[in-house]
Amino acid sequence: MAGAPAAEGVVHAHRNAPPPPVAPALRERGAREDSEDALLTAGATRARGAGRRAIDEQPDPLRTCFERDRDRILHAAAFRRLAGKTQVFVFPADHQRTRLTHALEVAQVATAIARATGLNVTLTEAIALGHDCGHGPGGHASEDAFDLYIPEGYNHAIWGADVVLAPLNLCLETLDGIRNHSWSLPTPSTPEGAVVSWADRIAYSCHDLEDAVHAGIVGVDDLPDEVVATLGTTRASQLGRLIGAVVGCIAERGVVGMDATTAAALAALRRFNYDRIYMRAESVAQGEAVIRVLRALVEFYAAGPQALPEQARGDDPVRDAVTYVAGMTDRFAFERATQLLDWPHDQLPKGIDRA
Repeated sequence: MAGAPAAEGVVHAHRNAPPPPVAPALRERGAREDSEDALLTAGATRARGAGRRAIDEQPDPLRTCFERDRDRILHAAAFRRLAGKTQVFVFPADHQRTRLTHALEVAQVATAIARATGLNVTLTEAIALGHDCGHGPGGHASEDAFDLYIPEGYNHAIWGADVVLAPLNLCLETLDGIRNHSWSLPTPSTPEGAVVSWADRIAYSCHDLEDAVHAGIVGVDDLPDEVVATLGTTRASQLGRLIGAVVGCIAERGVVGMDATTAAALAALRRFNYDRIYMRAESVAQGEAVIRVLRALVEFYAAGPQALPEQARGDDPVRDAVTYVAGMTDRFAFERATQLLDWPHDQLPKGIDRA
């Protein structure tokens, strides 16, 4: 298991034969930055040196500034914890999406668009992977729960960029795309950020429907006619046509957007999901239970900051409590509620495995 020694002091991973030979080469960061000018389209965001960051850094010898951003997000605890946070279903079944798998699917959609249109794929991927790191446990209901305690309001996009990922010292372009990925916020300053805004809506509209169909909540026969006619009934056909529509708009018009017919079908699919999935009685009850639990936890920690881990204590007990609770996974939050607050088990949010 220690590898296979070979000539000239080189160790190979496998013992049966050396790996296929390659020409000696080193493509340092500077050379790859120069190649972007030939590979990327006009208007795409170029990587330069260490990047524009709140705190100046030395450039990496091998990685571009946006590659470093993507790597920092991938290794961040906040990104890992997305695996334990609700996408639609609390306590999801094995094959249902979590916030982590949602982020990965957004990255796939976004990079497919960026690669086909000559945009900066790495910046696009970094924004997509980090875009939901500000989400609390229990899905969007956590925003309603935390709004009560944050004077400027709690928005997962802004919180993710300005609080959760701030310690990573990411490039301003990456943070801007994360901060503004929601359609209710200002337009991102880069075309890559605008692509992620579309990719987020495309991905969750398609995969939330698929999860609901598999859970028996809705059927594809229930879909509106305009959705079926334009996008089809499968995730594959829907993603293919929606990705193609954004690519086509960029290629033909030079604008990150979508033709009116396809955009209307996407809007109809999203409305269907809201009416039949997100706002069904069980989802509303789940959200209300999430809000009650999270507010109780915030008030517990705000009243007794000594219960917070030392590294989570700052100068504002309420904000510190929100920051700590928002970082929890679903299971950890609900376990804390039962252990610290004697929260009745039958008043926890109901999930697939806790009906």
